[in-house]
Amino acid sequence: MTSHANECSRVMEPVEDVPSSGGAEAEEPPNLWLSILGEVSTRSSSKLPGDRNVLLLGEDGSGKTTLVARLNGTTEAHKGRGLEYRYLNVHDEDRDERTCCSVWVMDGDPFHHNLLRFALTSGNMHSSLVLLVADLARPWQIPEALDRWSTVLQDYIHTLNISSEERKDMENKLIKEYQSYIEPGGDAGPRGGPGSQGVELDEFELAPLDDDTLTCNLGVPIVVVCTKSDALSMLEKEYDYREEHFDIIQFHVRTFCLRYGAALVYTSIKEDRNVQLLYKYLVHRLYGFPFGTPAQVVEKESIFIPAGWDNKKKMAILHESLQSVKLDDRYEEVIVQPSIRKLVQEKEVTSEDEQTFLSRQQVVISKQPSAAYPGEIPGAPGKISARSGPMNVASVSPLPIGSKKLDLSNAIKGSPSNEGVLANFFNSLLTKKVGSPGGSPSPGSSPNVVMRKGSKATMSEYQAELDRMAMRGDTPVTNSPVPTNRQED
Repeated sequence: MTSHANECSRVMEPVEDVPSSGGAEAEEPPNLWLSILGEVSTRSSSKLPGDRNVLLLGEDGSGKTTLVARLNGTTEAHKGRGLEYRYLNVHDEDRDERTCCSVWVMDGDPFHHNLLRFALTSGNMHSSLVLLVADLARPWQIPEALDRWSTVLQDYIHTLNISSEERKDMENKLIKEYQSYIEPGGDAGPRGGPGSQGVELDEFELAPLDDDTLTCNLGVPIVVVCTKSDALSMLEKEYDYREEHFDIIQFHVRTFCLRYGAALVYTSIKEDRNVQLLYKYLVHRLYGFPFGTPAQVVEKESIFIPAGWDNKKKMAILHESLQSVKLDDRYEEVIVQPSIRKLVQEKEVTSEDEQTFLSRQQVVISKQPSAAYPGEIPGAPGKISARSGPMNVASVSPLPIGSKKLDLSNAIKGSPSNEGVLANFFNSLLTKKVGSPGGSPSPGSSPNVVMRKGSKATMSEYQAELDRMAMRGDTPVTNSPVPTNRQED
């Protein structure tokens, strides 16, 4: 536009210096350029306003930043801290005009409520709109979250330096917009939508509000956005939610919207549901763009109720699907928070350093006195392990011929009372019985008779005694004499 204006000024200057000849040719150029300048001036005055403002309030994790990113047509959402600033690109396709709408995203901690003075002021309140964001994945928190943030907003607005006359004008404007709702595609009745058909209704044509409608008039338009509507199917499968539970949720949210004169939209970023619908409704309320989408209350995941459409009579339809609960039941008694184990954070345990643990155990072991086994064999390098249970002689390692050392480390299973008997038995094999050199023990003699020193025992004696013990099974060896009726090999 500026380049056209400069060209006009450069061309028109010499034309003014040329004396008029009184002909039609001399008057045409100034009129042509004047018409161009007039058209440019007209277009400049019809640009979209650039002072529109949107404020988002809600709990942490409700999806505020992601919602703004998707409204702007992007998928990258960078969450900040305190108060974030974003913007929406607004394009009027009919007039091919563009502008930016300021968007402020408030942190989920009400501690930062003092930052609202940067987003909502007495100068831009008349051109602002507030989005109260609730999380449908956590429906048990919705009433508390809406009450908390509406109270924060109401307390802050009361602190603004606005005259009572100006405040009253903003409240009356909101009431008139609510009363002038017109159902798209229907006859223009006394209840219409704010500028939905571009129809200005007189005050005498507007029906009075119900007693429970706009009882909390803050003078600023409010839209309640329930995000993550795709989580309703998860609640239905995992936590046994039924249709009546979803109707209870919808009833309480719509009751809140009636009290503040707010619109209601269920959205899902994951399934891209009602996001574009919300964008069109925002630019309709802020810039007066035409909007022709009617209310949607059939599908529980795609609820949309514009401001001015709802009332108590329409909400009474929800009574029909209720069986085990009632609409007047306490919300927290019907929508109960389930016990979710995944959300429980386990305490982190740090393991001890390996070398530190081993050093500490070494100190403990070194302080303990060494205890001798009761069945230790004199002169033998090994010790009998004091184990309980029956003795298994078959597990004894073979004895080397001509050796007086016994290897009992592979374990003879026996009780401590039998260890002395076993020790005497194997020591008797190292000596030769008196009166029978090279022979086996005589019948009726005890196997634990000690042979005198100097005699030699053959391998057959060892093997014969072991075979007799093996034939008796795992019976512990006692001091009873060896039966004489057994056949020796």
